[in-house]
Amino acid sequence: MHFEHTPRARALIEKVSAFMADHVYPAEAEYHHQHAHAADRFAAPPIVETLKARARAAGLWNLFLPDAERGAGLTNVEYAPLAEIMGRSTIGPECFNCSAPDTGNMEILWRFGTEAQKARWLEPLLAGEIRSGFAMTEPAVASSDATNIEGTIERDGDEYVINARKWWTSGAGDRRCRLLIFMGKTDTAAEKYRQQSMVLVPTDAPGVRVVRPLTVFGYDDAPKGHMEVAFENVRVPIDNVLLGEGRGFEIAQARLGPGRIHHCMRLIGVAERAVEAMCNRATERTAFGRKLAEHGAVMEAIAHSRMEIEQARLLVLKTAWLIDTVGNKGARAEVAMIKAVVPPMAQRVLDRAIQVHGAAGVSQDFGLAAAFAHTRALRIADGPDEVHRRTVARTELRHGERLGWHTGAEEGLR
Repeated sequence: MHFEHTPRARALIEKVSAFMADHVYPAEAEYHHQHAHAADRFAAPPIVETLKARARAAGLWNLFLPDAERGAGLTNVEYAPLAEIMGRSTIGPECFNCSAPDTGNMEILWRFGTEAQKARWLEPLLAGEIRSGFAMTEPAVASSDATNIEGTIERDGDEYVINARKWWTSGAGDRRCRLLIFMGKTDTAAEKYRQQSMVLVPTDAPGVRVVRPLTVFGYDDAPKGHMEVAFENVRVPIDNVLLGEGRGFEIAQARLGPGRIHHCMRLIGVAERAVEAMCNRATERTAFGRKLAEHGAVMEAIAHSRMEIEQARLLVLKTAWLIDTVGNKGARAEVAMIKAVVPPMAQRVLDRAIQVHGAAGVSQDFGLAAAFAHTRALRIADGPDEVHRRTVARTELRHGERLGWHTGAEEGLR
């Protein structure tokens, strides 16, 4: 196993890097200016559509989708470095139509949707004409265990009637959001992992109500937002179910594998940019008669950051390779590992960068504070660290039992 990039991946790495340098980074200031002066915080700044059009014209569009016709047809290993490059900017992923939660939702529709569902929802999502949200988490239960979900999907003739209170529905605040993929229970008497189903819910369906945006350490992450959403006797056709009743948990697991690869690689991009900012600051600022870069504590911060990033990237690339070769199930422990390893790593790197920047680091001027808040939240999103470590430990224990470690491990250590 090795991680030499394929010729196709190398070519795309060069193209995406050049596009970021020529178009995305220079547009960041304009994006923030437009957003700060917008009448509606949840309306996308116009510069976004300009960048999307340029990326699409350059052939840098839907790079995440393994379908060669609708997407780029890349493997997870090929896409991983592209996700890292895009993740270096808060506006980067959307420019290429590769931002969450749309990427996961599009993969769900591509893998499990009917032709009619694809025509209505997947095609406009792939075209970047609309956005979507994923309604799974609930405020009343510990949603890290998806079997706790209490939202109901009850059949009434040719319709489903949906009732629930969801929150952290990322993307639902965006004025372009037209679809919510809703996870709830269709049969509470079924086997534990067959009670849940996923249903496609248009945001304009009667009874769908955005209650409020939720903030992350004070940041509302507009225009995307993380919303609390009420579903009150919402009716949708039974044809809106994905894959069939009782398949929701299965779909969720399929969605989260590649999605966690994307999350983690984007975070590595965040960490890389934080290191660059830390090094720039350290070489530009003087304290106590010396450049910050000449102080031992700053050198330690830079060194630890570089080593931790490299370790994390290798683990993510290994996980991507496993998903490509043995599938989500075979890579389950590694997927859990990266989700428990990468966000804390990025958080530590950002914290060091903030410290080197001093008071400027906690201000809005450098983006480090916002990135830190976002990164801290990702230690909870898609499952908290503790759940992922539990998965790793249980896998290790089962592996040890198969090898018979309990019969001689202690003796071998003496």
